[in-house]
Amino acid sequence: MAGHSKWANIKHRKDRADKKKAKIFSRVMKELISAVRQGGSDPKTNAKLRIAIQKAKDANVPNDNVERNIKKASSEGGEDYTEMTYELYGFGGVGILVDILTDNKNRIASEIRIATNKCGGTVATPGAVAYNFDRKGVIRIAKEDAKEDELFLLSSESGAEDFSSDDESYLVSAPVDTFLQVKEALEQAGVRCPDAALEMIPKAWIEVSDEVADQNIALIEWLENLDDADAVFHNMQLS
Repeated sequence: MAGHSKWANIKHRKDRADKKKAKIFSRVMKELISAVRQGGSDPKTNAKLRIAIQKAKDANVPNDNVERNIKKASSEGGEDYTEMTYELYGFGGVGILVDILTDNKNRIASEIRIATNKCGGTVATPGAVAYNFDRKGVIRIAKEDAKEDELFLLSSESGAEDFSSDDESYLVSAPVDTFLQVKEALEQAGVRCPDAALEMIPKAWIEVSDEVADQNIALIEWLENLDDADAVFHNMQLS
């Protein structure tokens, strides 16, 4: 479990956009519906649904809302959402991935075109950018909430595969299939894990100038604010 200091720059976090509770709730509800449609309403046999329910809890979505949407998604008819990932090239050869959850492919295709027209960048062919990333479960833990040595040992024993830190947080990563197992083990040991999600982790980073970084950040922020954008990831090394 080698440490990687660059983990602090996994993605340009969209915390500012996600301050709006309604938007968070909307995204979580779409994920719940999509998960049920794909794998059924039993979280014991549907890993995507377990993750979606956990995200709802982390976002303080009322249980009644969660249960109502699971029941709604289990019935015939009604709305459904398609999961897809847009791959883009930003400035300076930076790769950008946009996780999408939409009920209208044409609308999001138009919105992505508008984003590149306004902010630059180009849409890449499928696979051209994604091969540079791995999907992992990432848990960020505030340094005041855990002791490094104890957290490292606990993470290792529970199935995590990487551990590192930045100025404010410890970062624990795990394969997708053991992500919830690791998170639950940490929480059972009394560790708060309010920031945990599946993310796309770059295999290599691209260093850019401040000017190029600003151009990419403008594009990334535009993409993050799209209603159907669930998450945006990149491999730009920020200073």
